[in-house]
Amino acid sequence: MAELLAIDVHTHILPEHIPDFGARFGYKGFIHLDHHRPGCARMMMDDKFFREVQANCWDPLVRLDECDGHRVHAQVLSTVPVMFSYWARPQDALELSCFLNDHIAGIVDRWPHRFVGLGTVPMQDTALAVQELERCRSIGLSGIQIGTHVEGINLGDPRFLEIFQACEALGMAVFVHPWDMLGKERMDKYWLPWLVGMPAETTLAISSMIFSGLLERLPRLRVAFAHGGGSFPATLGRIQHGFEVRPDLCAVDNQVPPKAYLGRFWIDALVHDPAILKLVVDMLGAERVALGTDYPFPLGELEPGSMIRSMPWDDARKEMLLSGAALNWLDLPRQRFMPGS
Repeated sequence: MAELLAIDVHTHILPEHIPDFGARFGYKGFIHLDHHRPGCARMMMDDKFFREVQANCWDPLVRLDECDGHRVHAQVLSTVPVMFSYWARPQDALELSCFLNDHIAGIVDRWPHRFVGLGTVPMQDTALAVQELERCRSIGLSGIQIGTHVEGINLGDPRFLEIFQACEALGMAVFVHPWDMLGKERMDKYWLPWLVGMPAETTLAISSMIFSGLLERLPRLRVAFAHGGGSFPATLGRIQHGFEVRPDLCAVDNQVPPKAYLGRFWIDALVHDPAILKLVVDMLGAERVALGTDYPFPLGELEPGSMIRSMPWDDARKEMLLSGAALNWLDLPRQRFMPGS
């Protein structure tokens, strides 16, 4: 039997060499890489250590070799969320975005059947964000990755509507990834920002986009949320109940019930538990749940696709999860990823 096509929608990449943007712009807070030994680098925010990464975070050839070992035919590339730099001066964030987007576009251009690219845009400035969104499309990227908030402002805020309208009009997919987690001042131990804060961030982003009416206004917007939609699937019953019993608080901007939006957005399958995977597939439908691993980071699925392949489902459902949902979200033809295409 032929191997089922697998497309990983949630992978992160950095350029191997990042300019000293802090020196260029004249203020701190930007990330650079300290290649302290072969195949390893420290992500540094000025002089502060952020994370250790290996060559698979910047070298496409290493990634391709690991993909082959993991039976992944293609990866969707996006930057590491700390690179968003929504806090920076807008023009500086635009320059950084252009640098990151050109890097990803170059990889996609060289290996179009193995990689798909998502750009990043300076969300703190609507005009510049739309400008870079349009340029992303012109250089061959298929969408953008954004954070769950922009300096504490939720995605349903009206100031972001024009950006999402442009995404819908241009047919650019949107991948929402948690970052700068709320409540982090109470989570200084046990890796809790990543274990608890990230799922809460994603739930807040989904709820904001629903309750604000953003998803209602933009029915053709193709948006996906990382990490299995965070805690939203497990919290939806409470969210729906709150909408029903306190419409005076919940339905002030959108009178459509939250449950009506199931099937209107995508999530990745990174849930780490077969019972939860079954739950989200039953809830959203297999056509809205896409393989996503958070490659190359350790909190991701270390053997991409293994949980989907282990489930007691037929090949049609497994292939929908491994690649069909991704193709629908990205609006890309299956033929792009076929040998010789």
